[in-house]
Amino acid sequence: MGVAVILAVVAGVGAAGYWAVNALGRSASGSTCSATAAGATVRFSTEQTANAALIAAVSEKRGLPARAATIAIATAIQESKLRNLTFGDRDSVGLFQQRPSMGWGTRDQVLDPVYSTNKFYDALVKIEGYESMEITKVAQAVQRSAYPLAYADHEQEGRILASTLRGHSPAGLVCDPGAIESGSDSAAVAADLSNQYGIASTVDGAVLTVTAASAEQAWGAAQWAVARADSYGVDRVQVGDRVWSRLDDPGTWTSGAPMSAGGTATTVTIRLGGVQP
Repeated sequence: MGVAVILAVVAGVGAAGYWAVNALGRSASGSTCSATAAGATVRFSTEQTANAALIAAVSEKRGLPARAATIAIATAIQESKLRNLTFGDRDSVGLFQQRPSMGWGTRDQVLDPVYSTNKFYDALVKIEGYESMEITKVAQAVQRSAYPLAYADHEQEGRILASTLRGHSPAGLVCDPGAIESGSDSAAVAADLSNQYGIASTVDGAVLTVTAASAEQAWGAAQWAVARADSYGVDRVQVGDRVWSRLDDPGTWTSGAPMSAGGTATTVTIRLGGVQP
């Protein structure tokens, strides 16, 4: 399917996103995360960062380049401020403000972040040469925005988040989440890791252990867990001997003995806090 067909299918989506972003405003309050890559740092709420982590994870699972994650995250920043919105212009909803009436799926489907992210990538990969295109052109080809130049405003943010969340910038993401309100189901977290990132893990009580294919993939999975720590009640993440801890200093990655026997740079352990349900 050519770009012209894609444009026809998604007409009107971008204008909805512009309306939603301006309705919400720019600042985020509460728990925050910082992502640092190539000497630059961006900050978002834990809710926004969790959604960025999901978008990056799906690109990894699909075997897409990090550039695809950059484009998708930058687009979601513009369209929804990285929030899974239940409102928008006309019938637009979700991370990418996709319109059910324009063929993106049912309202419930579009409000499923994994579904909507996959639909975005389905359209993106049909654009020949998207990897080297200007973000304004490629995002516009997918979204058909009334404000196409606005996507470029978020390219650096998208690039930094993609770099950390895909593991290209080890220890580049830290979060300062709120208090753990309740424990998460370890098996459910493992299922989400598999569904989003495509990585299997073993579960032993409150601890998930991942053996990644590479150090880069290990860092991607680890920083996915940190980004979603508020959602799952994660209190400790370790890659080899590098540790992020909610309890000690959530703003840094420190050194520590591996939690699992024989832990290496490709071994990730994710510990959930609170009382297990």
